[in-house]
Amino acid sequence: MSEQESLKSSSVRNRGGVQRVEGKLRASVERGDYYEAHQMYRTLFFRYMSQAKHAEARELMYNGALLFFSYNQQNSAADLSMLELESLEKSGAKVDDETLEHLAKLFSLMDPNSPERVAFVSRAIKWSSGGSGKLGHPKLHQLLALTLWKEQNYSESRYHFLHSSDGEGCAQMLVEYSSARGFHGEVDMFVAQAVLQFLCLKNKTSALVVFTTYTQKHPSIEKGPPYVQPLLNFLWFLLLAVDGGKLTVFTVLCEQYQPSLKRDPMYNEYLDRIGQLFFGVPPKQSSSYGGLLGNLLNSLMGSGEEEEGEEAQEDSSPIELD
Repeated sequence: MSEQESLKSSSVRNRGGVQRVEGKLRASVERGDYYEAHQMYRTLFFRYMSQAKHAEARELMYNGALLFFSYNQQNSAADLSMLELESLEKSGAKVDDETLEHLAKLFSLMDPNSPERVAFVSRAIKWSSGGSGKLGHPKLHQLLALTLWKEQNYSESRYHFLHSSDGEGCAQMLVEYSSARGFHGEVDMFVAQAVLQFLCLKNKTSALVVFTTYTQKHPSIEKGPPYVQPLLNFLWFLLLAVDGGKLTVFTVLCEQYQPSLKRDPMYNEYLDRIGQLFFGVPPKQSSSYGGLLGNLLNSLMGSGEEEEGEEAQEDSSPIELD
C-alpha cells in the first residue's frame, strides 16, 4: 500500500470513528442529557487535541455546537464554538472559505446579546487575520455584516462591511438603514459616512462601488450626477479627484463645499486623513489624533488591540447616524 493510500485509509477510519461518537452524543442530547453530553464533547475534544487530531476535533465541535443550538442550549453551544476556535488557534490551521463560513454560521446562531458572542467574534477575527494584521479577513467581515444586517443591527453591520470588500452589499444595507431609521434630509449623509471611511482605509474601489450603488438604488435620490444634494456632488468629485491625485483640485473642492461639509464635524477630519493618503498633504503638527477623532480613526484603522472585542457595544462603530 502506498503512503497516499495509507493516509486515505486512515482518514476514512477516523471519519467513521467520529461519526460513531457523534451518533452516541446525539442520542444523549435527544434524551435531554445536555450536561452529560456537553462534558463528553469536552473530554473528546481534549483527547483529540492531545493526539494532534485537530481536524477531527474541529468537526466534532462544529457539529456539536450546531446540535446544541438546535435544542436552544446556548451556553453549551457557545462553549463548543469557542473550542473550535481554540483548535484553529493551536493547530495553526490555514484560513479558508469553508472555515470562515463555519465561524460565521456559529456567530449567526448565538444570542445577539450574549457576552459569549462578543468574545467569539473577537477571537474569530483575530485568528482570521492570519498574522497579517489586526483587521481580520475581509470574507469573514462580509459574512458577519450580512448576519448583523438580517438582525437589523445596522451600525454593527456597517462596521464589518467597512472591513470587507463588499461595497455593493454595504450600499444595499445603507439604503435599508436610511429608509428605516433616517430622516429624509439625511439620505446623503448615510453614504457620505461610508465613502469617507472607505477612503480612510485606502479602499478606493469599495468607496466608488458603495457610492454608485447607493445613489442608484436609493428611492429618494434622483438620478445623477449631478445630484440635487450638494453633498453627493462633492463625493462624486472627490472620487474623481482621488484618482487624479492633484492637491489643488482637492483643496478647491473642500473649500467650495464647506457649507455641506459642516453638516457633520467629522467630515473635515476624515478629509484631513484622505488628504494625507491621496494628495500628499503633510500631517498636522499634532499628528497623533486624540479624543473622539482618535478613537474613530483607531477603530477604522485597527490600531487598537481591542477593536474587535468591542463590536457589540453601542460606541464601537465608527459613527452613529441615528
